[in-house]
Amino acid sequence: MQEQGRVTKIADFAYSQDLQIGRESFSVIFVKSPEQLSTAFRAAGLKVTPQRQLLFRLLHGNEMHPTAETLYEVAVAKMPGISLRTVYQTLTDLAAMGELQQIQLGGAARFDPNVDDHHHSVCTTCGEVRDVYVPDAGAISVAGLDGFSVHAARIVFSGKCPQCASAADALSAVKQ
Repeated sequence: MQEQGRVTKIADFAYSQDLQIGRESFSVIFVKSPEQLSTAFRAAGLKVTPQRQLLFRLLHGNEMHPTAETLYEVAVAKMPGISLRTVYQTLTDLAAMGELQQIQLGGAARFDPNVDDHHHSVCTTCGEVRDVYVPDAGAISVAGLDGFSVHAARIVFSGKCPQCASAADALSAVKQ
């Protein structure tokens, strides 16, 4: 874990708020500030506790797609009295309010603070999840829908992240 000003990184990952794919430029929308989330919670009639404020701070600027358990491990190190139930409830409340996305990519549910329209890549070796932007995803031609009314689509690219691919290549070269 590493501190960057008021933003906490839960794992080693490079931050980028502007992404470019081809000629398209995308702005990434992250979870609201801790102050804005506190206001939103109060407006929804929910209590704003020190535990929830800590979770708001941990999520702000976080690109890691943490599980509730991962977030709990970081939170309990900073606030030993916090419970896993509080983490789950807070994440569930935030997802219900549209402040983050709950995503299922195999295994435990992950919570994505990026509420912008995007997709994901998942490393099949280490489990790292990254945001991926697909220009004109709505214009993709899909066979077999036959009258199915699509409301939303999520694309998940599975494979090896650059670090795992490099490690696999190095291991392959050693074996030869």
